[in-house]
Amino acid sequence: MATTDINVPIREKIATPASAKLRLGSLTALVIGSMVGSGVFSLPQNMAAGAGPLAILIGWAITAVGMLALVFVYQSLAVRRPDLDAGPYAYAKAGFGPFVGFNSAWGYWISAWVGNVSYAVIVFSALSYFFPAFGDGNTWQAVLGASILLWLIHVLILAGIRQAAVVNTIVTVAKIAPVVLFVGVVAVAFKLNVWTLDFSGLGNASLGPIAAQVKSTMLVTLWVFIGIEGASVFSARAERRKDIATATVLGFFTCLALYALVSLLSLGILSQPELAALKNPSMAGVLEAVVGPWGAVLINLALVISVVGAFLSWTLLAAEVPHVAGKDGTMPKFFGRESERGVPSTSLLITNLLVQAFLVITLFAQSTYQALFYIASTAILVPYIFSGAFAAKLALTGESYQGGERRTGPLVAGVLATIYGLWLVYAAGPAYLFMCAILYAPGIIFYVWARREGNQRVFHPVEAIIAVALVAVAILAVYEMWTGAVSAL
Repeated sequence: MATTDINVPIREKIATPASAKLRLGSLTALVIGSMVGSGVFSLPQNMAAGAGPLAILIGWAITAVGMLALVFVYQSLAVRRPDLDAGPYAYAKAGFGPFVGFNSAWGYWISAWVGNVSYAVIVFSALSYFFPAFGDGNTWQAVLGASILLWLIHVLILAGIRQAAVVNTIVTVAKIAPVVLFVGVVAVAFKLNVWTLDFSGLGNASLGPIAAQVKSTMLVTLWVFIGIEGASVFSARAERRKDIATATVLGFFTCLALYALVSLLSLGILSQPELAALKNPSMAGVLEAVVGPWGAVLINLALVISVVGAFLSWTLLAAEVPHVAGKDGTMPKFFGRESERGVPSTSLLITNLLVQAFLVITLFAQSTYQALFYIASTAILVPYIFSGAFAAKLALTGESYQGGERRTGPLVAGVLATIYGLWLVYAAGPAYLFMCAILYAPGIIFYVWARREGNQRVFHPVEAIIAVALVAVAILAVYEMWTGAVSAL
């Protein structure tokens, strides 16, 4: 009889050379480098486009609670289940079976490489400040430049994971500095009378009620925090297991402070309508209003450095998840192939070929940075939701807990993280959920492939129902987009 392998420790199947191990500094830089990419430089406009100061404050409060719960989830699981590597997908698989685990790995992978496409678009949109031919990052000149950048990063990673992580650490320091400078300058120039002007946003009928404004901020705030699980994804390569939890907490609080200050202080420089009308990266327009043109030059250059660093971080993450999943049989075995330097060469190549294909699509579909990051944000919700649910499940059942050990904290964190993820699914709206269904459905082919490779039962009854439902939603999504009822990219 065919069996599943959901309880087989992944860690036993992966050996990482000591020379390739990552220390606390590198792990923390991976977390911060994964989160601080393009999003922070566009926060003023992205947040103000659909909300006033009050709704933005509420949005950050909800995000802080939800993401902090997710931080505690990953912090707890890294220590409580050290046998599980590659973070989000491994937790979903251990808690809810191979098909859910596969979809978490697939969704995380989709989010990572679609996010990389958005990075490529925004970096050349920023360069258009100096070279107008790049337009909004989706002209043929921009796509050509992005393609060259993509394959240069590919070559760098092939040189070795640890070398790439060192470069990432240097770039992370370089890109945080301008953001800190921005916060300092804008804090000095902050005007309370500008910040309190139409504080509720209700004076602008196009924004709608407070609840609608808060909802509009949700995918934006999620986008800038994607990457919080970066250290968990590389848990198999960590020198010390406890560093994963420390790196996650350090990364979260550093980025939360920067993000909230950037978006809220900007509302004290320009009014909500003025911020909403800015071209991205909107931090450039805000700093230019304070110090003049050199401020815009500084931010556009900082964005280029930041996004190149995030591009590197997320290429590492995007290649690592299918690689580990290929190693443990969750995805087809060819994803698990490595180079002699221990680099996941096959998954890296497939990932970057998909990024290249979507770059070409942006040329013809004229896809914007914002549309791409909304898709990436929505796609990652499945692994986030099931990570929270797994933490809650362990706390409820007592699995991996010692007798008498308190479980209330992990249970609350798991429940809050799960509710937050479900709330974000609602906030995403039908258009991006439909797009994600189209991207998720083809994964079933690879799931079946992997199960047959391992001579395992493909679907249990509930899994079969989920698979049929996913395909049905994907077909409906294609129909809705074909008829124009829902817009695509």
